[in-house]
Amino acid sequence: MVYCSKCGTDNEEDTKFCVKCGAELSPERGMRRRPEKRDECFGLPRGGAIFGLVIGLIIILSGLRELLNWSIDLGPFITIIVGILFLAGAIYGLSRKSS
Repeated sequence: MVYCSKCGTDNEEDTKFCVKCGAELSPERGMRRRPEKRDECFGLPRGGAIFGLVIGLIIILSGLRELLNWSIDLGPFITIIVGILFLAGAIYGLSRKSS
């Protein structure tokens, strides 16, 4: 199978044009296999790193809260951060499909 780098459709090996979008499937344009979605979280590239940073920030804030006797409830902040990550992933996915 030849993967169309423009629309992501798998095409037969001897096909010269993509059956879905009509893009030319030359060696430069088509790939032999679909690229892997690695290191994505929430639909964002390097999302795992972003998620790790968010978790680290939450842990640091939790420690500071205990150390300095802050009366901050972290629950709403965690909900907002996770919501922002989901929205960013959705927006990124839509923008990637339209290009």
